[in-house]
Amino acid sequence: MNRRTALILLGSSALAACTPPPPQIGPDGNPLPRVTRISGAEKRQIPFRALDAVNALRQGAGAPALELDSRLSAAAETHSRDMSLQNRPWHFGSDGSSPIDRAQRVGFDGRLLGETISETYETEIETVSAWMQEEGPRRVLLDPEARRMGFGLYQESNGKLWYTLNVGT
Repeated sequence: MNRRTALILLGSSALAACTPPPPQIGPDGNPLPRVTRISGAEKRQIPFRALDAVNALRQGAGAPALELDSRLSAAAETHSRDMSLQNRPWHFGSDGSSPIDRAQRVGFDGRLLGETISETYETEIETVSAWMQEEGPRRVLLDPEARRMGFGLYQESNGKLWYTLNVGT
């Protein structure tokens, strides 16, 4: 009987070690952010996952699907890194550039309709979901004139993520 009890205790301990710890709660009552490390391979997949999420939302709203545009993505990636260097999420570059200026610099041949930005520890899917809760970003994501999307991110060494999403014609 001792051997059986020991095996049960050992098995229970092993199973308990497999369950993730409960999230830590901050002073505001919300879970504290968890740091997600993004690998190089994953970084290349994230724009496509964001595109799929945005297109699912657009489909639900009756808006046409977007396609990923490499030029808008280049402008978005550059701005994500620049926001990190400035340590603030805002639509102007450290050189005073606007979203339209950045799209023109990379040779985007359409009309830029909008830009959404974020400073977060959340995944791209959580960030798109948060953007949908705000009127301005939701309008950008669901703009019925939009046909192309650019998505860029930059991750700091501390895990903070900076996202930029551009839509255009």
